[in-house]
Amino acid sequence: MRFYIVISFVVVVMLFVTGCKSQKTKFEFLTPNSGASLVSGQKVPLRMQFPDTTLDSIIYSIDGEVIERKNDTATVYLNTESLGFGAKNLMAKAYKNGEEHVAYSSVTILPDSPKQYTFKTIASYPHDVKAFTQGLQYENGVLYESTGAPMQTDLVSSLRKVELETGKVLTKKEIVGKSPNEHDYFGEGLTIVNNKIVMLFWLNEEGFVFDKNSFEQIGKFSYQNSKQGWGITYDGNRLLKTDSSNKLYFLDPETYEEKGFVAVYDNNGPVAELNELEYINGRVYANVYSKDYIVIINPETGVVEGQINLMGMHTHASQNDKELNGIAYNKDKNTLYVTGKQWDTLYEIEVVER
Repeated sequence: MRFYIVISFVVVVMLFVTGCKSQKTKFEFLTPNSGASLVSGQKVPLRMQFPDTTLDSIIYSIDGEVIERKNDTATVYLNTESLGFGAKNLMAKAYKNGEEHVAYSSVTILPDSPKQYTFKTIASYPHDVKAFTQGLQYENGVLYESTGAPMQTDLVSSLRKVELETGKVLTKKEIVGKSPNEHDYFGEGLTIVNNKIVMLFWLNEEGFVFDKNSFEQIGKFSYQNSKQGWGITYDGNRLLKTDSSNKLYFLDPETYEEKGFVAVYDNNGPVAELNELEYINGRVYANVYSKDYIVIINPETGVVEGQINLMGMHTHASQNDKELNGIAYNKDKNTLYVTGKQWDTLYEIEVVER
């Protein structure tokens, strides 16, 4: 009996030693841990567990692009500032005597936490409760507003010119498409480009162009890589458009051709469902679908630099009220006009840093 116990003990010890030896010879990343989130700007060591410290060469790459070639096991440092944001796949290949060993890891590069803002209500104005607001812009004392038409309602998509103080609709163009009952044109965001209004539609893969004064349709354009129409704004040189993803697409304001995009991230990851947009002093202000806050985006980097918490602004919601949607900017007063879908009130607010 003792013989078998001794043999069993020896076998267990051998397996343990063999297992440890096997683990020690495995080629893998020690840092960063796979799935780690890194703040852009960090200098992160790529530390490896090597099967053999006498290697012929080792090659490091990120998303298939080589970043370092070495013939020793010295630590390589990853400069996260130059990588952009989002998920990145790391790979290391070690070579010796014609043999190749491969190790993998993955990280997500994120920006710093955004600055936090709150608000001060300056004034409030009447708002049409039948306006399923999708786009909003202020110019020369009046508001331009686009509305959608949800199924199973009597609402119709429209383009409107609205008197600020009274909420009175001065001009209105209904957009019903082929059949009013089908709601086949669901109005989304709008923006003003000189004497034109550019308006998006949700699932039609096209937008319309209207004369700002007469509201007559003078053109239309097709979406390209961005298949849906959500929000749109104009920075004076290009249009910026969203499509439910975390991307801001750049469009030529004359041809409406897409010229690229930037992906939007905050410190928690990608920020999708960017809805109504407003361009203000070099930044894009966007409300996030179904959320009570506005994010402030740097359109060159995609970084969410600020977040305006609007909780408590609209406290007397009626039965018809839907989510926050509608941002307009009064540059003379440096205030925002904010409303929502079928809200009875439009608020003028001042943004206050916390």
